[in-house]
Amino acid sequence: MRNQGLGSWPERRLRMSPDRPAILFEDTTTSYATLADRVRRCADALHGLGLRRGDRVVYLGTNHPSSLETLFACGALGAIWVPVNARLTPPEVAYVLGDSAPSVVVHGREHGGHADALADGIPWVAAEPPLDGGAGSLHYEDLLAAAEPVHRDVPVGLDDPCMIMYTSGTTGRPKGAVLTHGNITFNCVNQLIGLDFAPAEVTLAVAPLFHIGGLNGTVTPTLMRGGTVLIVRSFDAPRVLELVERHGVNSFFAVPAIIEMLARDPGFTRRDLSALRTVGVGGAPLPPSSITPWHDRGVTIQQVYGMTEAAPSGTSLDGDEAAKHIGSAGRQAFFTDVRVWDEAGRDVEPGQVGEVVLSGPNIMSGYWGQPEATAEVLRDGWFHSGDAASVDEDGYLYIRDRFKDMIISGGENVYPAEVEAALMELPGVVEAAVIGVPDEKWGEVGMAVLVVVGEANADVLLGELRSRLAGFKIPRHVRFVEALPRTATGKIRKAELRRSHP
Repeated sequence: MRNQGLGSWPERRLRMSPDRPAILFEDTTTSYATLADRVRRCADALHGLGLRRGDRVVYLGTNHPSSLETLFACGALGAIWVPVNARLTPPEVAYVLGDSAPSVVVHGREHGGHADALADGIPWVAAEPPLDGGAGSLHYEDLLAAAEPVHRDVPVGLDDPCMIMYTSGTTGRPKGAVLTHGNITFNCVNQLIGLDFAPAEVTLAVAPLFHIGGLNGTVTPTLMRGGTVLIVRSFDAPRVLELVERHGVNSFFAVPAIIEMLARDPGFTRRDLSALRTVGVGGAPLPPSSITPWHDRGVTIQQVYGMTEAAPSGTSLDGDEAAKHIGSAGRQAFFTDVRVWDEAGRDVEPGQVGEVVLSGPNIMSGYWGQPEATAEVLRDGWFHSGDAASVDEDGYLYIRDRFKDMIISGGENVYPAEVEAALMELPGVVEAAVIGVPDEKWGEVGMAVLVVVGEANADVLLGELRSRLAGFKIPRHVRFVEALPRTATGKIRKAELRRSHP
């Protein structure tokens, strides 16, 4: 084949494992042969709408098979797939549309109103009949039915752009990370080695597919391996646990908020989880208290460290080492070099905190249309993450926090993630976030914003914390809230907390 990118994957699986189930979604099972046919038709339909090599297709929707079909169809045409956070408002989506300038927008059933508000001359295609609005949208299934199942072997190399994935935008306007076909391919190899996928893997797509971890954590590696992806539209703890039991799910990727909610659900101890081998967890530091319930059920929590710009693999913690190195994000992935540097660009000593930098064939080519922002983070072949971390004597990575979230109190560096992990150990605390607030004496002190169950007393909680942390790390203020604001990928919106709790 001349196409070496993702667009060739359905064709390669067609010749290797046509009858294996590729996708399970609600009441429908799609074999690899059927997936290849639908991707061919999707590519033909998009080509008929004017899509050409290098053009962009925005996908706006929750988890659905059409998301993966359009990804592979874009790859077959040499076009670029642009997944968009399904929770964005029309003005936020408008920014992404203006930045990426797509030729076609494919949207989910929940986004008919977005189509009404934003359609401005380019085709909008509804993956399913919209629940409301979207009268002007074309219908995805009608387009596929009318298309020809033509195999388009367009020359696509590993250095060609595959997708533009926008960062979460927690610190301002989102930036579009351009990930090449090679970036995705080498990430999959990293994941296949680091998470030990089986040929008949059944993985659960529960994290959003518009999130780099939700897409490339276990989903694309499973499809490369020839396994089965079980897609759920959105997260619901009882439903997820039922599906894990019924379909014998072997793996999935999640952010800490998801595994914590699953472990708190009454069904967690009742459901049969014997097929579930591993859960890859990333996106935020994971406190040890969140790992124990899963280990008690015989499920390995494999902490991983990565980011959108790395597609996302950086490090992983092998299953047989997870219990011995609780709290670590593991060691560098097979094809990724990970270092921790001081401000002078030198490796820090074990136990010292520095910035994580990464290099490898999975690192993005740059930010879409932002050469200055690209130059700021990609220097001399290394991606500068902005994450604070340390390594131990054996090379295991421990993420401490984002440097921009670090609190400097009286000249001491306080890493909120460390304080949050300690707070999560306290009785009654179910969610915790620590932010820096101005202080006349110390310059900055910590404020803990907590979600608790039952009676809560700030003085009692802080008293408990003093036996666990040095004095300068103890928050000086505590606020109780009903819920913490989070992004669609489960990250806490600390900028929003700073605005609401000055």
